[in-house]
Amino acid sequence: MRGKRRAPRPKIPWRSPWTPVICVAGLLSVTAIAVIGSLAKDVLLVVDGKPMAVRSFAASVSELLGDQGVPVGDRDLVRPAAQARIVDGARIEVRHARPIRLTVDGRTTNRLVTATTVRDALAELDLARAGKLSAPRHRHVPLSGMSLTVYTRRTVYVFADGTRRRTTTTGRTVRQVLKQSGIPLEPGHLVRPAPDTFPAEGTLITVLPPRTEPIEPAVMQLNWAALARCESGGDPVAYNPSGPYYGLYQFSLPMWQLVGGTGMPQAWPVEEQTYRAQLLYQRVDGKWKGQWPNCGAHLFGSSTGQ
Repeated sequence: MRGKRRAPRPKIPWRSPWTPVICVAGLLSVTAIAVIGSLAKDVLLVVDGKPMAVRSFAASVSELLGDQGVPVGDRDLVRPAAQARIVDGARIEVRHARPIRLTVDGRTTNRLVTATTVRDALAELDLARAGKLSAPRHRHVPLSGMSLTVYTRRTVYVFADGTRRRTTTTGRTVRQVLKQSGIPLEPGHLVRPAPDTFPAEGTLITVLPPRTEPIEPAVMQLNWAALARCESGGDPVAYNPSGPYYGLYQFSLPMWQLVGGTGMPQAWPVEEQTYRAQLLYQRVDGKWKGQWPNCGAHLFGSSTGQ
C-alpha cells in the first residue's frame, strides 16, 4: 500500500532572491520621506495683521510669498527682508502700503503708510503726539486708504489785559485759542493776528483794548520812530528808575493811565504804546515840551521845536 503524499512546503518570501531588493527600496523610501520632512519648515505668516500657519519648503522669504500668492510692491513692508533665508519657526510679516490723505493743521498732503491702525500710522508719520484727530486711534486703515485730519498740540502765548500767559492748545484759530483761555472778544478790541488766523507753534496773540478816540492823520504822520529812538533807544521794554519811566516813549505811570493805558506801559506791544503816545500828544494839543522836553523835536525831523 502506497504511503500518503506529503503536501508541498509553503515558500518563504524572505528566501526569494528579490527580498533583499525590496527591503532596501523600502528603507530608502522611509529615509527619503524623513529627509524631505526635515526640509519642511513651519512658519507664521502675518499679512496685514492676519496670521496664518504655513508649512513650506521655500528657501527664502520671497519664494514663500510667491508660493502663497502674496503680492509685494516696492512700498510694502516685508520683515525679514525678501532675500532672507527661512528657518523653522520663523515669523514673516507683510504690510501692504495704503494711501492717506493727511491734513495737519490745515495743510493737506498725500502720504503712503504700511500701518494698519490710525495709532500706528501716526507713529509712522512722526505724529505720535498729535492732539485732536478726525478718527479714533484704534480705527483700521483699509488698503483702499482714508482721509485723516490732525490738529497738533501747540504752545502759544496770549497777551491781554496787560498780562502775558502761556497756553497749550489744539485750537484751529486764534478765536478758538482766546475762547479756550477765557478771554472774551468784546466790540472794539484789536486782535493780532486776526481772529481767524491759524495759531502756529510759538505764536504771540495780542488783544489790544478798544480805541474809542481816533488819532488825527497829521499826528500819525509825525516821526514817532525817531522820538522812540531818542527816548529809549527804540526799546519797548526800556525802564528808567529816575522817574520811573517806562517803554518806548518813557511814560510815567500816571500819564499812561491818563490816556487809558492799563497795566504797565512796557508790557504792551509797540502798536499800543505808540497809540497811547499819539493820544497823549492830542490831549495836550501838541504841546510836547511838557512830555518829551529833550526828545520831542525829533517828531518833526529836526532839532527845532514846535
